[in-house]
Amino acid sequence: MSKKYQIVIDTNVFITALRSRRGASYKLLFETIQEKYELNISPALIFEYESIAKRELHNLKIGEEHIESILDMICTISNKCEIFFLWRPQLKDPKDDHVLELAIESQSKYIITYNKRDFKGVDKFGIEVLTPKEFLEIIGEI
Repeated sequence: MSKKYQIVIDTNVFITALRSRRGASYKLLFETIQEKYELNISPALIFEYESIAKRELHNLKIGEEHIESILDMICTISNKCEIFFLWRPQLKDPKDDHVLELAIESQSKYIITYNKRDFKGVDKFGIEVLTPKEFLEIIGEI
């Protein structure tokens, strides 16, 4: 098999997957065969996933303990990266810079997000920005 795609999943995709079992976000995180890609995470991204998921509990159909289990699963299956350099500022929203830094550090080809315009200019790092559906189409899952 060819080399796996390296990806970083933005927090909005993670939260969307928690909100509904339908759609590309859920399929990407919970139903797609991991042989086709590797998820990359950093402490900053996992803390952001956790913080926003817990803040959004009232909009989710799962409890806090389920969120903890999902985060544990993501930490288990993902490549863990530490960021030792900063490329800031690069993006319009400084809160997204850590996602770009993770993608650079992990040599990810793709950032998966619903806010593609927030990552304008990352192509200069050789990174493409795709929605979950677009990525699933590339790997043949749709």
